[in-house]
Amino acid sequence: MSLVPEIEARPWVLQAPSATPESGFIFKDDESVKTTNGMDGDESFLQRQYELAQLDQSQRVNWEMIKKLTVCGVAFLNDAYDMFAINIVAMILGFVYYNDAEGADQNTVPKKWDTLIKIAVQIGCLLGQLVLGRLGDKVGRTTIYSASLMIAIITTIASAFSSSMVKGFNVFIVLFIWRVLLGIGIGGDYPLTATIVSEYCSTANRGKLMAGVFAWQGFGNVLAPIVSIIVTACFMSKIDADVLYLDYVWRIIIGVGCIPGVATLYWRLTMADSVRFQNISANTRASSMESTRADEEKLLATETRNTNSISESNNEVAQSPLMESNRPGHTKTFSQHFSEWRHLKVLLGTSIAWFALDVAFYGINLNSAVVIDAIGFAGDLYQDKPSHFIIRNCVGNIIINILGSVPGYWITVFTIERLGRKTIQLMGFGVLAVLY
Repeated sequence: MSLVPEIEARPWVLQAPSATPESGFIFKDDESVKTTNGMDGDESFLQRQYELAQLDQSQRVNWEMIKKLTVCGVAFLNDAYDMFAINIVAMILGFVYYNDAEGADQNTVPKKWDTLIKIAVQIGCLLGQLVLGRLGDKVGRTTIYSASLMIAIITTIASAFSSSMVKGFNVFIVLFIWRVLLGIGIGGDYPLTATIVSEYCSTANRGKLMAGVFAWQGFGNVLAPIVSIIVTACFMSKIDADVLYLDYVWRIIIGVGCIPGVATLYWRLTMADSVRFQNISANTRASSMESTRADEEKLLATETRNTNSISESNNEVAQSPLMESNRPGHTKTFSQHFSEWRHLKVLLGTSIAWFALDVAFYGINLNSAVVIDAIGFAGDLYQDKPSHFIIRNCVGNIIINILGSVPGYWITVFTIERLGRKTIQLMGFGVLAVLY
C-alpha cells in the first residue's frame, strides 16, 4: 500500500517540494520545518518516508552529479596511491640507505623499519575514520571532506622531504610520523566519500555509482608503479652510475601523490552538502531548539515550586529525563536502531566481512614486492642494476593489478544492480577461499 495518498490527506505534509540546483528537495522556509515538530511518531515517520521517496525520484544522473562523483572517485585514487606507493618506496630506500651493508642485508630495509613505514598510514586511518567521520556528522560532510584533503596534501609534501633530524631520529621515524598524519586525512576520506556518494544517489543506482567510485582505487594501485617507472627511467643513467640518485626518485614518487588532491581541492571546497544531509540538519536543529525551550520551561517551573530548596531543585533538574533530550537526535537513533538484532547483524556482517577482506587486501598490496620476488619475477637484488630491479618490480605490480583488482572492480560496477550485493560478495569470498 502506498504511503503517498495517506500522507497527502494530512494537512501538515509539504505538497509541493521545491527543486534545488542539486536536484533535490528542501523545506521552503523555517515555518515548514517547525510544523513537523509537533507530529506524533507515526506521522513523522510517514512524512520522512514521503520526503525520501520524493528525493529518490528527483535524483537523476546529471552533469552536477557526475562532477561530484568524479571528485569522490579521484579521492579514492589519491588515497590508494598514497597508501600503496610506500611498497615501492620502501624497496628504493633499501638501495639508498643500505647499499653499503654486507651480505643479505645489502639493499634491504630492516624489517622493523619496513613494517613501521608501511603500517603508518593504517594507524592514521583508524584515528581519522573515528574523529573526522564523527565531525562529518556534527560540522558538515563537505567541510570536513575538504579539511581531510588539505591534511593529506600537506602531509604528503612533508613526507617527501623526510630526513634524519637528530641522533636517534632517523628518516624512517620522521617518515612514519608524517605518514600517520597522512593516514588521518585518508581516514577522513573513506567514510565521508562513501557517505557523500550514498546521499547524492537514488536507491535505483546507488550500488552501481558507489561501486564505480570505489573502483577508482584500482587506478590508484596501478598509477603508483607507473609513476615509479617513469621517474626511475628519467634518472636511469645517473642511478646506474651512483645509486644515491635514487634519493630523488623516492621523494618524487611520494610527492606526486599530492597532485590529484590539489587538482580537485577547489571542487571540494565549493561542494555543497547533499539535500538529504541538509534536511536532517534542519530537522535536528529545530528539534534541538524545541528541546531547549522545553528544558527552560521545566527549569523555570521547578525553580518556582522550590524557591526555598535551591540545592534540591538543582538535583531534580539534573536528574530530569527532559535534560536527556539535549543529546543529539542521531546518536539516540543510532543506538536504538542497532539495539535490534535484525539491524545489528547487518552491521556486524558487513564490518567483519570488510575487515577480513582488508587483511588480505592490504597485506598483499603493501608487500607485493615480496610476492613478486617469491615467484622469481623481480630479478637479482644484488647482481642486477638498481634501476632494472626497481622497474621489473613495478611492472610486476602493474600486472597483478591489471589482471586482478581492476577487472574485479569494474565487473562489480556493471553487475551489482543485476546480481545483487550479497551474491557478488559471496562469489568474491568463495574465489578468495579457493585461491588462498
